[in-house]
Amino acid sequence: MKRREFVTLIGGAAAWPLSARAQQATTPVVGYLDSRPPESVADRLRGFRQGLKDTGYIEGENLTIAYKWAEDRIDRLPTLAADLVNRSVAAIATSGPPSSFAAKTATATIPIVFMVGVDPVQLGLTTSLSRPSGNLTGINILNSELAAKRLELLRDLLPKATRIGVLINPADATLSDVQMRGVDAAAQTMGFKIEVHNADTRAEIDAAFDAMGRERPDAVFVATTPFLNGRRVQLAQLAAYHRLPAIYALRDYAEAGGLMSYGSSISDAYRQAGIYIGRILKGAKPAELPIVQSNKLELVINVQTAAMLRLTVPASLLERADEIIE
Repeated sequence: MKRREFVTLIGGAAAWPLSARAQQATTPVVGYLDSRPPESVADRLRGFRQGLKDTGYIEGENLTIAYKWAEDRIDRLPTLAADLVNRSVAAIATSGPPSSFAAKTATATIPIVFMVGVDPVQLGLTTSLSRPSGNLTGINILNSELAAKRLELLRDLLPKATRIGVLINPADATLSDVQMRGVDAAAQTMGFKIEVHNADTRAEIDAAFDAMGRERPDAVFVATTPFLNGRRVQLAQLAAYHRLPAIYALRDYAEAGGLMSYGSSISDAYRQAGIYIGRILKGAKPAELPIVQSNKLELVINVQTAAMLRLTVPASLLERADEIIE
């Protein structure tokens, strides 16, 4: 090899790592903050990544995502949020009120895209849906506001039901309180007697279902919070084991063997959050991105579980279902 060719080759080899490092240095880093363990939202993150991809960002190619998981320990969220701020991420995506408030407390400048199941104005995350205040915008999944509708569906399925067991997560008081107000108001109208059970750990979920197994309510209403949603397989299995008809907010429960679910499409909400993060990376300000109200609602009925419970699902209910799992 001639000396000139050798020098050119060495020079090119030295320049390539410098170019690669420069490209890596300009790759944006996005934070993702969640109160749950990673396995509980793995499927939903596909929707988040799809939303990013829709705006031109692919994790591992031109985007890095820094994940922070509280592993169901809400007290860890402030520290995890501070870690993301110290890393100077370009934006933060949060799931649920605890994560969203932790991020809001940690920074007033880094854009935050939240996903919450109740009106964010009522929560205090923002002052306007059409023009969000401060550095926050996001997705209102609406599932907490649909509590009364889920009770109506239980009545349609079980017209003779009078006693409803309600499982709530007291640690997430904001979401639980909103749902209980809807449940209490609807129960009075429908003539249901409500029996509340609290659960904030896996063991407490077991204990709550043991109690309901003894007390035998006509049906079970499972509230929606990040913690309970992360335990959907356990909840569906316990309802089946105790032979209790139950309704949930998310289709994930029905796919895991739960009887019936009604609520917003969570995967679509995550996709919308990914789109908003992508738009922010392209220069949009949170105040320019109106809060999205989920409008893709779905009723899912698992007829295999209904058969196991020896229930006949009315034809009128099956006709209204967006999906029937057989």
